[in-house]
Amino acid sequence: MSHLPILPVLIPLLGAIASLFAEHRRFGAGVRRGVAWVSLALLTWAVVALFVQADRGQVLVYLLGDWPSRLGIALMADRLSAWMLLTTTLLAIPCLLHACAGWDRRAPHFHALFQFQLMGLNGAFLTGDIFNLFVFFEVMLIASYGLLVSAGRGLRMRVGLHYVVFNVAASTLFLIALGLLYGLLGSLNMAELAERIAQLPADDVPLARATLGLLLLVFCSKAALLPMYLWLPETYSRAPAAVAALFVIMTKVGLYAVLRVTSLWFGMGGPLQGFGHATLLWTGIATLLLAGLGVMAAARLRVLVAYLVVFSAATLFIAFSLDDRGAVAAGLYYLPHSTFAAAALFLIADLVRRRRGDASDRKEIIAPLPGRAVPGTLYFTAAIAVAGLPPLSGFLAKAALLAHVPDAQLPAVWTAVLGGSLLVIIGLSRAGVRLFWRVPEGEVAPPPRRARLRPPETIAAVLLLGYVLAMTVAAGPLMRYADAAARQLRAPGDYVEQLRATHPRTRQP
Repeated sequence: MSHLPILPVLIPLLGAIASLFAEHRRFGAGVRRGVAWVSLALLTWAVVALFVQADRGQVLVYLLGDWPSRLGIALMADRLSAWMLLTTTLLAIPCLLHACAGWDRRAPHFHALFQFQLMGLNGAFLTGDIFNLFVFFEVMLIASYGLLVSAGRGLRMRVGLHYVVFNVAASTLFLIALGLLYGLLGSLNMAELAERIAQLPADDVPLARATLGLLLLVFCSKAALLPMYLWLPETYSRAPAAVAALFVIMTKVGLYAVLRVTSLWFGMGGPLQGFGHATLLWTGIATLLLAGLGVMAAARLRVLVAYLVVFSAATLFIAFSLDDRGAVAAGLYYLPHSTFAAAALFLIADLVRRRRGDASDRKEIIAPLPGRAVPGTLYFTAAIAVAGLPPLSGFLAKAALLAHVPDAQLPAVWTAVLGGSLLVIIGLSRAGVRLFWRVPEGEVAPPPRRARLRPPETIAAVLLLGYVLAMTVAAGPLMRYADAAARQLRAPGDYVEQLRATHPRTRQP
């Protein structure tokens, strides 16, 4: 159990190696899928075990290389890390199920890239070193490049190129910020940086503000905050359904990094206490309203869902910027809910697209939708969830968030959250009416080139919506866990002390 924190990184790495070996030996699709499912089963076991350990309140520390200084490369798992790992793993199961329905045959190296993607995501949530956060970001992004353009051509290749260029530029800024940070503070260990930032001399404060502001800019670009969200709607809408569903968690990596950095580095007192909170709050409000307008204006269902991803990220920016434990807890509860609901809508949009033939998922085209009962019911459930209507978990999360808004921000936050939710409800209602309710007048032939439907694709969407229903039923214990995670985040000194209390193994001469 002492090696538990490294298993969520190690298992996908070994799974990716095994997948490449299976491809090299030209094993059949059944063998490659078997390797992927065995790896995912082992990963689920490790993540659940880590979640149980983290729930005891201790920060688990794993020293890579066991450096005597105890300030070298480290993995650290607390309640927040375990929460993110569990969300990612639960999301990966239906995504892999959907892909194994047949799309993985057309995508070169899909299973290896899928495992590398999980490795990068898990490593980003576990690392206690800011440079290794960059490393895991790159692992995640490189895998996402391959997944996005796999078996693609034309427009998908073009938006894939835009996605690559944007992220390469952001990664370059990340490296520049890391160089400035190390030159200024002499460390890249996140716990050690927290202490040094709290004791920062007055002469170094302006440079520290510029450096840390650049770092937050990079994280916000990954999380699609205004005005750095423009890459997301078209990219996610052109990705294969299983890939787009998995990509929903990638914006949450940027949000996780913002939450970790602001709580750890700007929560221990000193000249940078509360740095960036006001800017993130007001930018989050603007992003929320703009994303709501994007949902209303989207011409295709997949673009609409992509704007819902931006909308959920903006809601989380607001929750995490209020500097209130209850608001952070509500945001943590909302995070997996919004992830599962948006991912389900991507899979539902793919079901609609395949049934409508040439009409695809374009709302302005009125076309027959054979077997509309199943996708219509799934869409109706997902729309209630993602819009935050009662009785599902989205409503509970937003109610908890609004109940913990400080008086100073009450008018702005309530107006933005309720107004944005109204825009989303209107946009989802219009899309539902046009795609599922309106039918062509007169007798029409079935849509041409309608793809063969596969049960695993529907099961994957049902499973994601099942997560949402389970979060609603188990709202009490999940909210208590989220509150405990928020309380742990607001005590960054304990996080630092846990690292310093971890001694290297005794070495024999």
